[in-house]
Amino acid sequence: MKFSVKKMGLTALLAASPLPSVARAAEHLTLRNGFEMDCARREVLEDGRLRLFLMPTSAAVAAADSSYIDVSPDAVLRVEMIPDPVFVVSPISSAGVKRASKASAEPTKAEMHTLLASAGTQHNIDEDLLAAVVKAESGGKTYAVSRTGARGLMQLMPGTASAMGVNDAFRPEQNIAGGTAYLDQLLVRYHDDATLALAAYNAGPGAVDKYHGVPPYRETRAYVARVIGEFNRRKLAARTAANQVAGLQQDQ
Repeated sequence: MKFSVKKMGLTALLAASPLPSVARAAEHLTLRNGFEMDCARREVLEDGRLRLFLMPTSAAVAAADSSYIDVSPDAVLRVEMIPDPVFVVSPISSAGVKRASKASAEPTKAEMHTLLASAGTQHNIDEDLLAAVVKAESGGKTYAVSRTGARGLMQLMPGTASAMGVNDAFRPEQNIAGGTAYLDQLLVRYHDDATLALAAYNAGPGAVDKYHGVPPYRETRAYVARVIGEFNRRKLAARTAANQVAGLQQDQ
């Protein structure tokens, strides 16, 4: 599905700033020995083995990032994507989640509009697309944390947040700025194909590159559909409102 995100005149920026390679989406792995596990993420070690980080059960465990096992690549029989629901932590944090300041209070609707409009203008991305991503990622909750450790409005993984210059993912202005910058990089990478960029935002660019398109993951395909659906809903609502205003002006 093609739709406009107002991306024009972009240049390739990725050579000097490689994208984070670790996907955020969680996986259910079945090993050849019959053992099954929920895996928050996996990394390839220098010796070729896979490090499987087990699914955390809380934000504190996610931040610890210490529960993992190392296996050979051929030990993995099957990989299935699983949903990555978020939970909301208190601004007065427990272990593993940075204590948030008063500046990180939930933004009002007007403040959210300003933040999205500013980030969209800076990166030439349609504000409605950013709003749709925020809704799909966190439901608009500043303190949303997924069980894989993604944080904030646009659900930034710690590595991605760091790469985008985000010091505190619970600060709305930093989170939106970082998430928009990352989405901008993905749009550049995939030549303004918003469907592929959204798939990569959800499952990681490695998965999109591997399958040469949207990965065959139910969670990722559902995510892309939710974002595009919300984007189109917002555009339709805006057109309807504009037509109503135009009609009233003609009647006067």
